[in-house]
Amino acid sequence: MTAGTEVCDSRGEEGGTTGCSRQGSPGRLWDSVKKAAFVIGSGILFLAAFGNSLTWHLQRFWGASGDFWQNLWTKLYVAFEGHDEALFYLGTMFAPTVVFWVSNGVLLIADTTGKPNFITRYRIQVDKNNPVDPEKLRHAVKTVLFNQVFISGPMVVACYHLMSWTGDPCGPELPTFHWALTELAIFSIMEEVMFYYSHRVFHHPRLYKRFHKQHHEWTAPIGIVSIYAHPLEHVISNTLPVVIGPVLLGSHLTTASTWYCLALVSTTISHSGYHLPFLPSPEYHDFHHLKFNQCFGVFGVLDRLHGTDAKFRQTKQYERHVLLTSLTPLSESIPDHPKKGQ
Repeated sequence: MTAGTEVCDSRGEEGGTTGCSRQGSPGRLWDSVKKAAFVIGSGILFLAAFGNSLTWHLQRFWGASGDFWQNLWTKLYVAFEGHDEALFYLGTMFAPTVVFWVSNGVLLIADTTGKPNFITRYRIQVDKNNPVDPEKLRHAVKTVLFNQVFISGPMVVACYHLMSWTGDPCGPELPTFHWALTELAIFSIMEEVMFYYSHRVFHHPRLYKRFHKQHHEWTAPIGIVSIYAHPLEHVISNTLPVVIGPVLLGSHLTTASTWYCLALVSTTISHSGYHLPFLPSPEYHDFHHLKFNQCFGVFGVLDRLHGTDAKFRQTKQYERHVLLTSLTPLSESIPDHPKKGQ
């Protein structure tokens, strides 16, 4: 075999294995490092360019509006004066919860009724959830509500006390736009690292059957399944990678709230089962639910580095893993290979 060749085990759900053993790893690893550096470097350059341009336009808007956002925050800050804890929970519990259920509410209508057709025609696994099993859905909703109330809630309370101990998360001054962008970039990197490795740990055969298999009951996921998980997994793999960044950086409430909302929307899209126009591609994580032993990360950088996307890159799903910029579903423009005998 040539350097960097992988031998991949096709075991899926029951084995819970990552499925790949590496031969000639030095060459493969160096190639992966170069690719990861290119991906990360390109992201940083794009963020810097986008940040400079957007900052210029927003600063013009803020200046013309009498520092609009700071004035808006000042009014909210004064309204909650002396009740920082309530203000913090409004931003880190109430707002993200509303964002989660509003976005999933739209998807659930499509999942349960098959309407509107505009959404359902973009279903990734076209033969699944047509419509979704009502009993299975009810069980998922109950688990999600339990995780939100009894797991995420106490963790956010702990975050407030940790952040208040080291700083002032509800301070009167908003962070600069550049610093908020920088923090969001750092949060994303931290989430990628923590989620990837914790997720792979839960795929160890001993842990998979006891904890992570619950999440993989949905081989064709829907949005709400994003936080359908065993409580231990929800703490370690779902919530901790998201909340750790704002705690360590001592972030302002507005940045933390924005990050929580973005993280919930992102994971909802990844689990939605629909590859909709002008939204990030969910093909990557959908393939993970389909095959179990590929695509463990959020952005794919660490999967490329460790070779845990090798099978995915040989599939039609990989060809469709792009931003859809037309109204034609990718299942039609990039159809599956014809089955044998057809």
